[in-house]
Amino acid sequence: MRMKQLSNKRKKNKSFQHLTTIICLCIFCFSLYQLTKIYFEYRGNSQALAEIQEIYLPETEMQEQNKEQVVRQSFQPLLEINQEIVGWITIDQTKIDYPILQAENNEYYLDRNYRHEKTRAGSLFMDYRNDVQGSDKHTIIYGHRMKDGSMFGQISKFLDQSFLDEHPSFYFDTLYEGYEAEIFSVYETTTDFYYIETDFSDDQVYQSFIDEIKNRSVVQTNIDVGMDDQIITLSTCDNWRSNGRLVMHAKLSKTS
Repeated sequence: MRMKQLSNKRKKNKSFQHLTTIICLCIFCFSLYQLTKIYFEYRGNSQALAEIQEIYLPETEMQEQNKEQVVRQSFQPLLEINQEIVGWITIDQTKIDYPILQAENNEYYLDRNYRHEKTRAGSLFMDYRNDVQGSDKHTIIYGHRMKDGSMFGQISKFLDQSFLDEHPSFYFDTLYEGYEAEIFSVYETTTDFYYIETDFSDDQVYQSFIDEIKNRSVVQTNIDVGMDDQIITLSTCDNWRSNGRLVMHAKLSKTS
């Protein structure tokens, strides 16, 4: 009887081990599938961006520009691809060299590229409340903080004072103007702080907003920003908190 009990116990242990092995194998296969899927998605997104980067030429590189045109020549081929392309952003020593889209809301391009294809990386996009043709005091650009460093994944470099000192500005191009953007504030926050205001009742309210975002900065700059200046905000998510945000503000000066 005792031998039979031991035999049954061994059989149960073997069955449990087999079941455990099968479960582990299933988990491994599923994880491998997910990683492979993410890899090819990242790769596809990178290829799509590389293709449009070959098409876009900054205004300074274009020849025989017709300054009387409403839309600058550098954007003509981009608009043939997608009429919702409103700008381009380039930041040295980062992967950021991308088109900026704008839809009728702030959700559409969260998970779509400039071809309207679904992708977890989404696109960089301008707040739907901004008017690229106007003279908005505050322009806001959103983008995901991707783990491969794409989109706004490398904005975090500017939390380092030495990196900011070496790269104090970036280029922001639109359908109608080109701008140098001088960085004056970088910090991490949460959605509890409403840094994405686009409508200010008067100049004093705008100045108070500027003072607030300057005071939040974790890096130091010597950029003077006042109520007569236009600013741009780059906003991305915090990988550690669902409501966390990494924010960078810059002062705009026309270059063309």
